[in-house]
Amino acid sequence: MERSLAQTAKHFGISRPSLIRLMREKELLDERNLPRYPSRDREFLRIKEGSWYHPEVGMQYSQSTRVRQAGICWLAQQLQIQLPTPPEDHRYVA
Repeated sequence: MERSLAQTAKHFGISRPSLIRLMREKELLDERNLPRYPSRDREFLRIKEGSWYHPEVGMQYSQSTRVRQAGICWLAQQLQIQLPTPPEDHRYVA
């Protein structure tokens, strides 16, 4: 499972701009909000590439950062963010 930066920020309980600012301060993202070191951080972050056709200007291309499942805890440690506690599991209550 992968998350966008907006989904990751929501998981951490902060805003997307705050997450991007923190990631840039730790030099995890470049000026285009893509992983600064894609080879080093490939287990945690990846670049998603997309394309679509626009009838007036032709093919359009985009790139965005995705946070892999293993990257959630890693990113929280890098940014010194406290992860939210998971809800209690009430399935086994007698």
